[in-house]
Amino acid sequence: MSKPPVTRQLPLEFDHDPASGRDDLIVSDRLNAAVAIVDRWPDWPSPVVILAGPTGSGKSHLATIWANRVGATRVAIDKPDPMVLEIAAQGPVLIEDIDHTGFDQTALFHLINAVREHGSAVLITSRLWPAGWHVTLPDLASRLKAATVVEIAEPDEELLAKVMVKLFADRQVVVDDRIIAWLVARMERSLAAARTVVTRLDQLALARGSKITRALAAEVLAEMDSGVNDTEVS
Repeated sequence: MSKPPVTRQLPLEFDHDPASGRDDLIVSDRLNAAVAIVDRWPDWPSPVVILAGPTGSGKSHLATIWANRVGATRVAIDKPDPMVLEIAAQGPVLIEDIDHTGFDQTALFHLINAVREHGSAVLITSRLWPAGWHVTLPDLASRLKAATVVEIAEPDEELLAKVMVKLFADRQVVVDDRIIAWLVARMERSLAAARTVVTRLDQLALARGSKITRALAAEVLAEMDSGVNDTEVS
């Protein structure tokens, strides 16, 4: 008699909204300059400020803090839009992930002009410095050279550990500090990797009804090293 097929149970993946208030921000040396420019508002060195850093580096957190405090309006700049220029004339604006979502060069040029003309400001977040945006419009390139660019670097081990504690806390999961230290010493030192590790560990622990142990952490790191990310969990 043949055995019935083994049922593999998949964990439900719920949305985990990260805490994004000013008090929830983990401040470190790598973030000092970015935090300082946000806190310095409205005394900015230029009307255009660009926060540049890798995925998950805290750009969106800082941008949200700034937008909430100053009443900035999030806008898209993927095409010319007179309404966007009107918004920029009335107050601060925020453009997030500009190098990822894409932008129309002429539209961005006119937006910056509107901000400068009306004494307002625009905060832009990006993974790349403006030099990597492949700008071909000379007037826009000139405007971007006058912008204030603040870089957010990759985290050190101490910060990465704090970030992982926060990421687990956002999921209402408490993990032994020794396991986090073990992970940080062996994983890729990036915030994107930290998010991946935390998500995968939470998925596996939920599916198996187990705690997050060092053995489970080792399994996840081995999975990532091999490039395998099997969505089916035994």
